[in-house]
Amino acid sequence: MRVLPSPCYIIGDTHLGVGPPELERRLVAFLRGLPDHAKSLVINGDLFDFWFEWRTVIPRDHFRTLAALADLRDAGVDILMVAGNHDCWGGEFLSREVGLRYQLGAWEGSVAGWRTRIDHGDGLRAREDRKYRALRRVLRHPLSMRAFRWLHPDWGTRLARGSSTASRTYRARDAGAGLRSVAHATLAARPEVDLLVFGHSHVPTLERTATGSVYANAGSWLDEPTYLVVSPERVELRSWRESAEGHRLDAVDRRPEKALAHP
Repeated sequence: MRVLPSPCYIIGDTHLGVGPPELERRLVAFLRGLPDHAKSLVINGDLFDFWFEWRTVIPRDHFRTLAALADLRDAGVDILMVAGNHDCWGGEFLSREVGLRYQLGAWEGSVAGWRTRIDHGDGLRAREDRKYRALRRVLRHPLSMRAFRWLHPDWGTRLARGSSTASRTYRARDAGAGLRSVAHATLAARPEVDLLVFGHSHVPTLERTATGSVYANAGSWLDEPTYLVVSPERVELRSWRESAEGHRLDAVDRRPEKALAHP
């Protein structure tokens, strides 16, 4: 089983490239403070508003974030990045040069002893996301990626950013209810999962479901910077306040019967 050690910090939906300059400064400060607190970090999609790896070129805008992630990895913190709908066209540079594990699609394993499934969450709503799922198949097809690679990086970046305005400023119109319903249905069908983490909706969420499992969403840094902290005893939702310790907004303790099921 794949394992992420405790404590594990989870962030998502920072959308670097469209927020104000201080957004990246906050994120870099957050990352620089993690070595004294975290053993692992999960980036649950849309770290970048646009990411694409040409053969010899990458987007240069967020060098400071990439350097902070590389330093964090060198400090011994395990980093997993689950691709989102804005940064699903990469992997080799992020894996080889930065040192993180890049996952296209959902990840399952043990996080601080919790049997966990992590999915960015795009395309999961049955009715609302039908058109998007069809588009996603086209955009992620190897032939589409090969064709995009022929574009000059300046033109390709401008094209991608110009076409993503609606989703980058997106906060779920249903206040996250659609993904919440998917989460509850998933955990009802899979009671062995202790913790299910989504992103994408930009709505921070932490709650226990009817099965005793936990559904969580780290929210978006485009609003108030929020993140999750997972330890063997509990999952916490925190806001960043100039320190990796942050401010605790909510917490859900692990039920004893769940802990006994996973020694």
